Formats: sequence, structure tokens, C-alpha cells
Amino acid sequence: MDIATSEAPIGQTGDSVLRADSYPRPRPLLLRWGKHLRGTFDRLIAASSLVPNTPVLDMRAFPWTAALRADWEAIRDEAIAAIGTQPGAPSLAAISPDHRAIAPLGKWRSLFLCGYGYRVDENLARCPHTSRLIGQVPGLNSAMFSILAPGTHIPAHRGVTKGLITCHLGLVVPRDGDVRMRIGTRTVRWAEGETLVFDDTYDHEVWNDSAHTRIVLLIQFRRPLRNPGRWIADTLLGVLRRSAFVQEARANLCRWHRGEIAADV
Repeated sequence: MDIATSEAPIGQTGDSVLRADSYPRPRPLLLRWGKHLRGTFDRLIAASSLVPNTPVLDMRAFPWTAALRADWEAIRDEAIAAIGTQPGAPSLAAISPDHRAIAPLGKWRSLFLCGYGYRVDENLARCPHTSRLIGQVPGLNSAMFSILAPGTHIPAHRGVTKGLITCHLGLVVPRDGDVRMRIGTRTVRWAEGETLVFDDTYDHEVWNDSAHTRIVLLIQFRRPLRNPGRWIADTLLGVLRRSAFVQEARANLCRWHRGEIAADV
């Protein structure tokens, strides 16, 4: 991958044993049937929200984002070093089968730091400064470096629950093209060192119409809620954490670190 602000390319993975698509499984029951109830759950959670339910939220409502902006260069340097060191960052589609419809292999890659409360100790150890900062995020659910290859389009999709809010910190943002995201009817663009806080349950899609790689630190955290929305969101997140949606991705990530998955073929 060619990074606009770095001379060193981000490393690719080596030879592996198992193709990422060699063990397809049906979508988890929670995702196949839960989507029919998602609208009801999201409305109940929205009614209990202590922050606005708009597609894009004011970052000043989340004071902890200031620490990310203040130390963004250190986070960027750790991200580039970690991604460039073997085994690097796998394709999201290789780790999370549910993303295969929107994330072509080799186009959208993620270096996971934690997911649904499960730590990825190998990667946290490689990024100690980032690890300390994300540890200060209230209600942290997941954190990863999200890496989008040149010319990639991620088609329209939605997050699984309004109980989570997403924050992006721009780390490497190409300037030679148009790198953007549509959230609902609004189009936003990243900037290096700036945070973008948004509700991913709104229909959204992403473009990297440039010749270089885009990297952001992606954080998902629990929406500030009062009851009954807090109880509903906590219950949903507890179910998700135990579901095949998360557990299969967790197992695949372990296989990746053992070199058993060819994630970019």
C-alpha cells in the first residue's frame, strides 16, 4: 500500500495455509432475525439517549476526544509501525464473515486492538500509547486501525445497534483525491488529527477516490443513556458479545495471528 505521508509501504502478509473463504458459515441467528426488531430497539434506545440522535454528533459532547486529537501523531506513528510489521493487518472480510458483502478482500483492512470487550494483547503491546488513550474512553466497546486501500468504495450499510456511537480519528488522509463518507444525507471528509463522531445506524458509505491509503483510528463506545434504553442496549451488547458474529471473528483473528488464514488472497 502507498501511504501519502510516509515513504515506507505498509507491509503485506506472508504465505498462509487456509483461504479466508474456505469455511463459510450461515449468518448468526441474531443477525438474521434480530434485524426485524432492530428498528423497535433503536427507537427505544433513541428515546433514552442523553446525547442527540443526529447522524453526526458534536465532538465537544465527548471531552475524551481532545486527548486523541492532542496525541494524534503518536497514534499515527504507532499505527504505521504496527501495520508494517508482520503479520500486519488482515482484511476485515477474512476476520468477520458478516462484512464480506461490503468489504472486498485486501481493500478494507483492520488492525484490531479490542472488540466487544475482548482485548487483542499482541496488538495492544505494539501500540502502548494508543492503548493508554483508548483505555480512557468511557464505555469503550471496540477499537481498531481501519485501513482503506486506494480506489475502494464501501457500499451503503448500517451498524448493528444505536446503543453504540462511532468515533474516527484521522491518521493518514490522502490529499490527491476525494476521501469521503456519506452518513444519511450528509457527506463528511476526514482530516488528519481531527475526530469525527457519528451514529453508524444511519445508512452510510465510504469512498477512497485517491491513489493512496487512508487510515483512521476507529473507536466504538456505548451511547450515554438513561433507562430503559440503557438496559436494552446493555442486553443487546451482551448478546452480541456471546454471539457467533463476535466469537467467529475472535477465533479467526487468533487463526490469523497463528498464520493459519491467508487473509489477502
